Amino acid sequence: MGYSGARGGLEAILAAEDLVRRKRDHASAPWASTEQIAARFRLAVDRVMGEAGLYDEPTAADAFRQAEGDTLEASHLLRAQRSTLPRLAVSEPVDPGEMTVLRRIVPAFRQPDGPQLLGRTSDYTGRLLERPEGPPEPPHENTALVGNATERTEEQRNPRRFLDLLRKLDLIAEGRTADDPEPHDITRKPARPPADRSAVLAAMARAESGALVALWYRSILGPDGDVHEITLGDLRHGRLPLRVRHPHTGNPVAVGEFRVTEAEAIEDLDGADEDRTRFDIGYGLCFGHNERKAIAMANLDIANRRFGRNGPLEQLLLLTIDGLDSGGFLEHLKLPHYVTFRSMVERKQAMRAAAEAGEEPPVRAAEPAGKDCR
Repeated sequence: MGYSGARGGLEAILAAEDLVRRKRDHASAPWASTEQIAARFRLAVDRVMGEAGLYDEPTAADAFRQAEGDTLEASHLLRAQRSTLPRLAVSEPVDPGEMTVLRRIVPAFRQPDGPQLLGRTSDYTGRLLERPEGPPEPPHENTALVGNATERTEEQRNPRRFLDLLRKLDLIAEGRTADDPEPHDITRKPARPPADRSAVLAAMARAESGALVALWYRSILGPDGDVHEITLGDLRHGRLPLRVRHPHTGNPVAVGEFRVTEAEAIEDLDGADEDRTRFDIGYGLCFGHNERKAIAMANLDIANRRFGRNGPLEQLLLLTIDGLDSGGFLEHLKLPHYVTFRSMVERKQAMRAAAEAGEEPPVRAAEPAGKDCR
């Protein structure tokens, strides 16, 4: 769709922008620094990085502050910032098995290889609102912390995958192929159905988290017949190395780390043409600590491969869950549309006049959608 730029009212527009800055940057509340936002609103910052497709915590924190806490607007700012940056190198493929685990749970098995690391989570506490008047007292140096994460060994930080146990028992319907195709780069080429699995996974990794969870829930309870539930295998949050090729030696060099959340979902195969002696595995991986998105990804990965070709699911995954696309279309409704609405009013009046005169109502000519905004 093409929209002409909004014209008129420039002084009002500038005044509105100035009001945002004055209320945001000079309010009575103390200034929130980039470091404070990254530390205190880490899950929101992680969500912004994931939906923007750019891993940089300070930049995401600045975008979150500028957007006044609106994660979708912050993702928009961050993705726009990313478009201005040069692409200096392409990172090397990384094996998720290299992850240094910060949190790891295996709901499908009580005692998996390696420990269950609850990590930093409030999943097991009551949802009771706390309203402290100030920061809590720091813990005493001699306070004993049960399961202190800093005391974990290297072996515990890199536990064996639960999926390896299922492979050993020959219970997995393998979807891996020897000729693994080059992943689809959705930042360079939009994906359209039918698409490779990598394109669908990439679209979900950058999707708006709420839209993805809603689509997953619809696939569970909705009218499309994709009624299936999964058992969660490994769910991990940890750090992976970032490697690029050295420009002179050509050898891979670690230049940093980034945090991801990874989920493996297990589903019982029960279709008429499926191997009912095995399980299917769905996969999800996204930036930062965002377990809802990773779990929804893993479940929808299975649903799309089993049912997506026969229904609307793949199209929904590729075309409707990007927060910038859907949010941008919604936001444009706030732009001026008085020209097209005036023409609609005039058509109604003409139809009413024709009806009162006993004449045939005028035939409405087709018009392209969204051509106004002047």
